Amino acid sequence: MSMIAELIKSRRAVFPAQYNGEHISEASLKQILESANWAPTHRRTEPWRFKVFYSEESRNELSSFLGETYRTTAVKISEVKYRKVMEKPKQSACVIAICMQRDPMETVPEWEEVAATAMAVQNMWLTAHELKIGMYWSSPSLKDHLHKHISLAEGETCLGFIYMGKYDGPLPAGVRNGNMEDKTSWF
Repeated sequence: MSMIAELIKSRRAVFPAQYNGEHISEASLKQILESANWAPTHRRTEPWRFKVFYSEESRNELSSFLGETYRTTAVKISEVKYRKVMEKPKQSACVIAICMQRDPMETVPEWEEVAATAMAVQNMWLTAHELKIGMYWSSPSLKDHLHKHISLAEGETCLGFIYMGKYDGPLPAGVRNGNMEDKTSWF
């Protein structure tokens, strides 16, 4: 099996509760972000935008913002969920808001811009995995309020948050619910 195929098959979501508190270097984060910039993009719109909460102070501020937003927008407040919302940025070595900048000329359909941004995140995820940095993408409804915490450009939308951190030990083997033969039609 090729190295890239092995990397793809061994990549896993690694959650903040699994992070060991080790620092992620700025050089590693820049390498991860640079890999995003090489994602496929129709008409070269390159719609991905990333807001990096790297310092402890910025992650604590994000934690407070998300917690307060949850408390003021949730229909029914769960103390367990509130604690989780508050803990995730603090457990992470870095949090990145995944944003998409819509092409103002709308030269491509919006779904293609979302897909290109998702491919950029996949590039990041594979690079992070290669560097033994865990991550996972979360898209809570709280993402729709990020513009109240930081500035977003006209036409820019937050699609979710990447939580990142170093972890100990091996990751579990991957599981799929079906094989490719059942998901493929040949003509």
